[in-house]
Amino acid sequence: MPCFMKTHSKNSQNIREYRRLRAIELYEQGWRPIRIAEALGVTRGAVSQWMKVYREKGIEALRYRKVSKKPSRLSQEQKAELVAMLHQGPEMFGYVGYIWTQARVGELIQRKFGVSYNVNHVGRILKTCGWTCQKPVSRALQRNDEAVRQWCHERWPEIKKTLKTNVER
Repeated sequence: MPCFMKTHSKNSQNIREYRRLRAIELYEQGWRPIRIAEALGVTRGAVSQWMKVYREKGIEALRYRKVSKKPSRLSQEQKAELVAMLHQGPEMFGYVGYIWTQARVGELIQRKFGVSYNVNHVGRILKTCGWTCQKPVSRALQRNDEAVRQWCHERWPEIKKTLKTNVER
């Protein structure tokens, strides 16, 4: 009996590792790959791949390994510098209006650090720096509510009448 048989259980944190190791156990007991696949609810191809890895690299190659993330292309110092630039405002860097968008931040990162990111990933970077998405104001700050009210009561009914008469013709 191989030594790995007692080192895992169905309550293992990683069910994928459990299935791989269980497949090897069943194979060692004489089960055919097709029966192993049916018993574990996987494809025969998966079982074949596990067997190949087991034969070539051993049981440890089938164990769960935490995947390490790729290192960030921006250093911590660069991220701190980015935050300082963001605090200066977008107008300082040639943008019109006082709003940072992910696209603008991505362009800024490209210009200042020479690193290009997908716009969606820029949002993740901002989140790690403590910046969050802000819901934009739904109406313009320059809006004149009285002028809008007047237009709705006086001008809109005239336009509506004109549209109605044009449709009837």
